Amino acid sequence: MEEFSHKPVLLEACIEGLNIKPDGIYVDGTLGRAGHSARIAQTLTTGHLYCIDRDQAAIDAAGEKLRPWMDRVKLIHGNFTDLAQLLSEAGAPPVDGMLFDFGVSSPQLDDPARGFSYMHDAPLDMRMDQREPLTARTVVNEWPQEELRRILWQYGEERYAPAIAHGLVRARGQAPIETTLQLVDVIRSALPGAALREKQHPAKRTFQAIRIAVNDELTAARRVIGQAVPLLARGGRLCIITFHSLEDRIVKTGYGEYVKGCTCPPEFPVCVCGKKPSLKLINKKPILPDEEELKDNPRSRSAKLRIAEKL
Repeated sequence: MEEFSHKPVLLEACIEGLNIKPDGIYVDGTLGRAGHSARIAQTLTTGHLYCIDRDQAAIDAAGEKLRPWMDRVKLIHGNFTDLAQLLSEAGAPPVDGMLFDFGVSSPQLDDPARGFSYMHDAPLDMRMDQREPLTARTVVNEWPQEELRRILWQYGEERYAPAIAHGLVRARGQAPIETTLQLVDVIRSALPGAALREKQHPAKRTFQAIRIAVNDELTAARRVIGQAVPLLARGGRLCIITFHSLEDRIVKTGYGEYVKGCTCPPEFPVCVCGKKPSLKLINKKPILPDEEELKDNPRSRSAKLRIAEKL
């Protein structure tokens, strides 16, 4: 599946949304394979781009991809949940634009050894940052049945969550579940025939849920907006791409808190908190991939882009 590996999602919409100034300061908080970063960097002249990724493999690969523009690029190995600290340590001034792509990068999916894919056999891992101790194997083999049911329901929106959680506990009671295809077999055995006949792969939602749990992705989504907004210069843009409804809801709500401003109870006749709006929405509805992009890159199908501007 290498043909997908270097196609940044919603690239043109992101570049337009960032409203890049050649002398501006920009952050790509989810570097991946540097597709978005390359376009930002080549647009800059005296500006600067800070590229962050928790995956060391992404940082290593980006050095070559961004080689022509390294005079204006700084690579940072870290988690964007530590955005404020990372940019402070890098000496970054107020930022004119930030981009975050919450999806798993294609190289992570395409590398069987990383354990993200239900199509290849590999050790159960799913860590975006391999320095972290929690793996998918630990989640599958050690977490209580009720916690497994909860994450499958909440993170994977899996309607057969109770049956799958019960199946996991029953299977691991006989022998540890060690690989991705062993996990797929357990999921299949727990599902009714109707679910197995659906177009979507029967393990897709479960793998999504476990990956989100391993990487604490929803906490990251909640934290990043609160850190990013204060770091933006006036007129700076914040672009966030999500790939499932839970994250999109978090971004929509997070933007809304800064767009609204006042936090007084509705029954108050006048505002007493004094909080003013600090963002305005550039697009009230999310930007979606067009038909051409969907044809060129099927993995973009569930992507949604929301853009806001600092007041």
